[in-house]
Amino acid sequence: MKKGKTVVVGMSGGVDSSVAALLLKEEGYDVVGLFMVNWEEEGEDGACTAEADYEDVRRVCNKIGIPYFTVNFAREYRERVFSYFLEEYARGRTPNPDVLCNREIKFGPFKEHALALGADYIATGHYCGIRHEGDRHFLLKAADTGKDQTYFLNQVTQEQFAGVLFPLGGLQKGEVRAIAEKNGLSTAKKKDSTGICFIGERNFRNFLKTYLPARPGKIVTTDGRTLGEHIGLMYYTIGQRKGLGIGGQKEDAEGGRWFVIRKDLKENILYVAHGGEERLYARGCRASGMNWIPAPPAAEFSCTAKFRYRQGEQPVRVRLLEGGKEAVIFAETPQRALTEGQYAVLYNGEKCLGGGVIEEVFSAAE
Repeated sequence: MKKGKTVVVGMSGGVDSSVAALLLKEEGYDVVGLFMVNWEEEGEDGACTAEADYEDVRRVCNKIGIPYFTVNFAREYRERVFSYFLEEYARGRTPNPDVLCNREIKFGPFKEHALALGADYIATGHYCGIRHEGDRHFLLKAADTGKDQTYFLNQVTQEQFAGVLFPLGGLQKGEVRAIAEKNGLSTAKKKDSTGICFIGERNFRNFLKTYLPARPGKIVTTDGRTLGEHIGLMYYTIGQRKGLGIGGQKEDAEGGRWFVIRKDLKENILYVAHGGEERLYARGCRASGMNWIPAPPAAEFSCTAKFRYRQGEQPVRVRLLEGGKEAVIFAETPQRALTEGQYAVLYNGEKCLGGGVIEEVFSAAE
């Protein structure tokens, strides 16, 4: 069945997509590598990382013995992902562009381009699994729980998951590197990319201020005292302690540190608190743009949730609103620093049920 079937693999120049392509070829598929250019600007050192990544793709594909192509989605990325990123920061929120990139680029224009090349399937180096049952597709957690990337795929739709393969779902990261080394792939020891793709190793604040004008304003306590000046609300996140520039206050000697509890975009005020973190905790949130994989279990149900990528799953109760496009999610235990603009992602055992954008946070103190 695999013989004669073509798989187009999204090649990033990293070890994961390299091994995904290798494994699929060993299974008997006709494999084609496709390198995506989503960002064209140079880094702080004047180098274009896309050029170096493409060179790695070229070396790997030649070693494996598969054809490879490149496609430029820089315009689509700016229109569909980067513009949203800037809009959210301008609103004082904290977006996750990597989630949007999967829906709007990797499983959107990329998949369409792959199909135009004659693909029967597409594949990526994501750490997750997938199960296809007719026209229903189930997103499954990876065997390597520390690398599981289902969180970043929570907005990919049922239609987009059709014909998708995830070859690394059952492997540990160490096994992937070992396979790459055993087969002489040049990416075997290449460092994993981290953070937001278009920022790379650059200073985040320096990058952001080239696109959004910063508006300095007051740093104020909950009882109305001004402690200093912030450099722009977009540079701060709820719960942040470092980099506030307000050390040396008399309260500092009493123990604990100042931390961000709220951003008032209208008045351009950054609110901070000192001591106990009770005000950072929330009993839940309201999420919009809910994407279900493949459908919600019921109008109201219990499951687990992650409110940020590196968080463990938390027991929650979910109630659907407005035909399932919105949901209120109540946690069994208060959650620290829930952040508007991030994603609430739901799970039931090994299955990722989907998720939505956090629009409103319900304080545990209310």
